[in-house]
Amino acid sequence: MLKAQSIHKSYGQLEILKGVDLEVKKGEIVTIVGASGAGKSTLLNILGTLDKPDSGSVVIGGTDVGRLNHSDLSVFRNRKIGFVFQFHHLLAEFNALENVCIPALIAGESRSHAEKRAKRFLGRLGLENRTNHKPAELSGGEQQRVAVARALINEPALIFADEPSGNLDSTNANELHLLFKELRDEFNETFIIVTHNEHLADLSDRKVLMKDGMIVH
Repeated sequence: MLKAQSIHKSYGQLEILKGVDLEVKKGEIVTIVGASGAGKSTLLNILGTLDKPDSGSVVIGGTDVGRLNHSDLSVFRNRKIGFVFQFHHLLAEFNALENVCIPALIAGESRSHAEKRAKRFLGRLGLENRTNHKPAELSGGEQQRVAVARALINEPALIFADEPSGNLDSTNANELHLLFKELRDEFNETFIIVTHNEHLADLSDRKVLMKDGMIVH
């Protein structure tokens, strides 16, 4: 599903990634762990096409994303990649249903079709009675589940999550961790997750340890 080779990234004189290689299979849940400053989030942003490496390649589902122009990359990201962040980044003026629909509408789907699928995912995540609520009216756990539904709406090949439970209490964090496994089993989704949460890391199929800009285990 994903193959990254010899990824290097520097900001000024600071070398963040020092030649990272990583392969992830379809349907696999991989967590990237390591101390703060190890390069985890930088790597995730590059794998998710939000940033570009100084050198090296990222191939997702057979597509070398580094060869795509800006427009094609935007389309690819919208259709093939889902994101879940520590801060849910829901739009405050829209309700849960509208927030989930946004990636599908950007992809050119009709509103009726987008809403139908959004309701299905929100229902699957236990939010069928919260579709008309705005983010401020939802709990932290509910907001994060809306963000997960938004990541799923276009049925992407890969979902990237950066500290997805970092803002949740232990109960909601555990529910989110189990949810990822359920979604993988149900939809055969592939997850790459950066986390400091050892419980979440232990639930994954494979842990990748980063240290000083390199994968060491």
